[in-house]
Formats: sequence, structure tokens, C-alpha cells
Amino acid sequence: MSIEIIHSSLSELPRLEESIIHISVDRSVLAKRRWRATAEDGREFGFDLDEILSSGDTVFRDGAKCYVVTQNPEAIIEIRLEEGSEAAATLGWKMGNLHFPIQIANHHIRVAEDPAIRQVLDREGISYTLAEAVFRPLNASVHGHHH
Repeated sequence: MSIEIIHSSLSELPRLEESIIHISVDRSVLAKRRWRATAEDGREFGFDLDEILSSGDTVFRDGAKCYVVTQNPEAIIEIRLEEGSEAAATLGWKMGNLHFPIQIANHHIRVAEDPAIRQVLDREGISYTLAEAVFRPLNASVHGHHH
């Protein structure tokens, strides 16, 4: 079987009559423009992208098969946001000071599981939950720091 080369996602969503075939990848792979992957049915894909893909993007169709990129879940730390803007602002400042990417989801802040973050949370007495989920961090603008 030959490898399918993908340059961009397809604009259409899967149709009802199509079988969805997942191409499962890690978040770090989705951040790249050039990579390879194998779909769950064994079909091989090479990605040479104009723009990076997102989980859920349709990338290829073959008859009644629709190939969709799916981000793998990963270990995360989930921190429930307390009521009140002061507590949320303090937590945001402490997490931002570590320069780790975050996701804000349904009254929670999610960060990739990391011992440094757990250490800060434990030291500060901030409760958290270890979980596994698809992690979609906020896109931060690139800026310089002068410390």
C-alpha cells in the first residue's frame, strides 16, 4: 500500500454514510507541519502541511471512508477555579509565572502533568486532580521577557 501525502485538511465534515477512520496522534505531533502517521485501518499518511492541523480535522476520503486526525488524551493536572476574581487572578499569576501552557475549561485550569507544577500547587495548598484528557492549551502570543 502506498503512502498518502496530505498538504491541508478538507473543508467538509464527515458525511453520515461515511465510516470515520481515526489517525491518532499526540499533541506534540499536531504542532508540527511535517510528520507521518498510520490510521487505525493501517493506511499510511505523510503530512507536509501548509498550516498545522487540529484534532477533528478531516484529511482524506476514500469511498465511504473518511480519515480524521484525532488527538490522543494525555496526563493533565486539573485545578478547579474558586469563586471570586482575587483567587483566580492569584492562581493565574502563579501558573503564568511558570511559563507552562494552560487550557481553561469549564471552571477549571488544565496544565500538562508536570512535577514542577504539582510542587507549586502542593506548596501553595491549591487542590488539584490528576486526570487524562485531550489537552488543548491556549495560543499565547510570542513576546520577549526582560527579568
